[in-house]
Amino acid sequence: MKTNSRKAGPGSVVLSVALAALALAAAPAAAQEATQERIATLEEQIETLRQAIAELAAQAPDERVAELERQIEVLAEEIEKLNLGSTAAEGTEADEGLYGLGIAASKVYRVEEGLSIGGYGEMVFESYASKREGGEPTGFGDTIDFLRAIVYVGYKFDERWVFNSEIEFEHASTSKSGSASVEFAYVDYLWKPQLNFRTGILLLPMGWLNELHEPTLFPSAERPYVEQVLIPSTWRENGAGIFGDVGPFSYRSYVVNGLKGAGFTSNGLRGGRQKGAKAQAEDFAWTGRLDYTATPGLIVGVSAYVGNSGQGLHDPSGSTIDAPTEVLDFHFDWSHRGFRLRGLWAQGDVGDAARLNAALGITGSDSIGERLEGHYVELAYDVLARRGGRASLSPFVRVEAIDTQVRVPAGFQSDPIFDREILTWGAAWQPIDRLVFKIGYQDWTNPGGTGFDEWNLAMGYLF
Repeated sequence: MKTNSRKAGPGSVVLSVALAALALAAAPAAAQEATQERIATLEEQIETLRQAIAELAAQAPDERVAELERQIEVLAEEIEKLNLGSTAAEGTEADEGLYGLGIAASKVYRVEEGLSIGGYGEMVFESYASKREGGEPTGFGDTIDFLRAIVYVGYKFDERWVFNSEIEFEHASTSKSGSASVEFAYVDYLWKPQLNFRTGILLLPMGWLNELHEPTLFPSAERPYVEQVLIPSTWRENGAGIFGDVGPFSYRSYVVNGLKGAGFTSNGLRGGRQKGAKAQAEDFAWTGRLDYTATPGLIVGVSAYVGNSGQGLHDPSGSTIDAPTEVLDFHFDWSHRGFRLRGLWAQGDVGDAARLNAALGITGSDSIGERLEGHYVELAYDVLARRGGRASLSPFVRVEAIDTQVRVPAGFQSDPIFDREILTWGAAWQPIDRLVFKIGYQDWTNPGGTGFDEWNLAMGYLF
């Protein structure tokens, strides 16, 4: 008796593998124990599909074969993501950032084609102690500020070309020292997982918060101070570069316009950002990042920035100032069963600091630092992690130190007020994963006795 059977063609195999991959990506936490076995099955099916396509291509190479090969690459990339993040019990793909960006900032990459809109915002209440460590009045009044309202607008032209942007409104009104800025705006060409191209106003891949600064991604109301004055977040410049994933590593490498040394101060590099606005481009810089990401829940990496910051500035003798500037950081982030441990160490070096001081009329203890150093360690624990559900409550503590005048040029003095230690503790409550309410306490100390305490409350959202 004859049976009516047909061998599955490449198209049907692709469909079955795609459906299996999607089912795996959506698996609930209870099914994650079988993830590795299912990944192995998918990999076997893809290998069979590759062999079938090779035979088909030898007989009649055409555009259909090329399209099937492209689909295989997409599926292989999806399986790699599942393999690296098979502890998806802590979140689904939609709860993770892509290509070095935050959750909402990555939204455009997940649409099939066309327009994408997302955003986030933060409101912060700050209450300061009336007196400093030394007994002098702080002079600070309590404030409440709608600190940021962000809109992400992206457009996916096709599977290769993507535009993405972040428009930021700070302090609610431009009539009260607020501002409207383009935080980033770039075009990507997504060639393959190992190598992609990016150009526009770029977020420099330094530290943790410069790229991943959405309010649900860190527990404190205030960003770490190291990532404000040494790594001057949000740090963005015009440029171009490449990014991708190679084996167990992810990387980003850009060439951007350099910092502007005329904006440096005794309190760090923040004033040197050019923010993409008519940026002086006499000097360019390179910045890059390399992260190890193969172990689920663990990221360990290094970031660097190297370039001149003179931008055509001359000292009193008329000589051009190069002001070579280097920033290096080592960072790690480990998450496991509700615990999250994050750390960062950063160092900055500014050459020609004495000549910069002379050109800018800086004297005494107000000197720009030749060497800047900072670090922090932060521990948080979600006390609701074992209950399941969408809510989380994470008490945290962060120990931080920053000195923007570790070394100053000969003839200048360091000011002890710039050698600061900051103890921050509090809690972050997320009733759902896209909303967060935070409370925190900060204790600032320094050898100059000008430290103070403050309480912070914050509300944040993203979509």
